[in-house]
Amino acid sequence: MSAVTAKQRQIAPHPAALASSFVPTAVWAVSAAIAIAILAAIIGAPLIQASGHPAFAFKIYRAFSFVCHQIPERSFHLYGNKFAVCSRCTGIYAGIGLATLAYPLTRSLKSSDTPRLIWLFLAAAPLAIDWFLGYFSIWENNHVSRFATGFLLGAAAIFYILPGLIEISSRLVKQPRCAQSVPPA
Repeated sequence: MSAVTAKQRQIAPHPAALASSFVPTAVWAVSAAIAIAILAAIIGAPLIQASGHPAFAFKIYRAFSFVCHQIPERSFHLYGNKFAVCSRCTGIYAGIGLATLAYPLTRSLKSSDTPRLIWLFLAAAPLAIDWFLGYFSIWENNHVSRFATGFLLGAAAIFYILPGLIEISSRLVKQPRCAQSVPPA
């Protein structure tokens, strides 16, 4: 083997090392793209409705009807049309989207460690309190309180969701391929 070839072999990374650094970045990028696309659909539905495409807007509203009550009085509006989800769900999706984008600035994509579970419960507490006080007519919650408490929960949740997705994806890539069995002759 020539000296150049030996040196090239030392520099070239192992395929498993490439996969281990590529997978977390790919999972993050796909997750961020999906989260932003969902947020764009939520905000885009009233814009599409206002621009004269009610059939397409209806499909977006219909898709989100499975995850949100879509009560008009509890939803933000653009051009006289409500968002595809209520203000609390808008906050959750906005929190997920923005926290996913900012995730690599706060944590390593290679780490699958999650914060202690108490932080998720603490992030959910304001939402639960806001809902409870509004439900029992103790306090009148509004778009801002619903959005803010949803945003907090969505932003915190991504620090549990994304490490799990990265861990699962990394394990799937590291699994050896099943050997093809040859039928007996």
